Amino acid sequence: MKKAEQSEVTRTALLQAARELFTEHGYAGTATEDIAQRAGVTRGALYYQFGDKSGLFYAVLEGISLSTNEKVVNAMQSGQRKQGDLWDQIVRAGTAAYLDACMDPAVQRIGLIEAPAVLGWEEKRELDRKYGISLISSALQELMGAGLIALQPAKPLAHLVLSAVLEAAMYIARADDIPAARKEMGTSLERLLDGMRVRG
Repeated sequence: MKKAEQSEVTRTALLQAARELFTEHGYAGTATEDIAQRAGVTRGALYYQFGDKSGLFYAVLEGISLSTNEKVVNAMQSGQRKQGDLWDQIVRAGTAAYLDACMDPAVQRIGLIEAPAVLGWEEKRELDRKYGISLISSALQELMGAGLIALQPAKPLAHLVLSAVLEAAMYIARADDIPAARKEMGTSLERLLDGMRVRG
């Protein structure tokens, strides 16, 4: 195996091991020795690949954010291939895909609960903006173009929508009954977003 290929195998193993352990034990409860052992590599390899534990955490979180984003995009694209109301195809399909992704324990613990404490609020918000604002802005612009939302600057509205969606996700992650919270929040978020829709 070439050196570059071996490096990628090591990186992938570390990311997977860290995701599992951060989900099971949290950031503070996970030692770098445990991550390296589960990945089948040395601690030196971890430091070489990611610098330190916080660098590895950031990489895991970014992977989760990217994967969640892809699920939302795929759901909206799948919805747009079907006949029916554009609002349902974009808003309902995208919202449902995001909230469904939040049922994943890794998304809940790493992405929603641990990330602000580990990275700090500003860095976590920057990551949310990176993966959320452009996607939501594009969806809003398409809905405005179809006359389903009143014409207005998309970026401020995208920030408001992102805040609502993230708060919905946090509500689910912290609930005692997660499936019930997912159902309740899905209904509430749909009603909130439906309020933006131009009628008639």
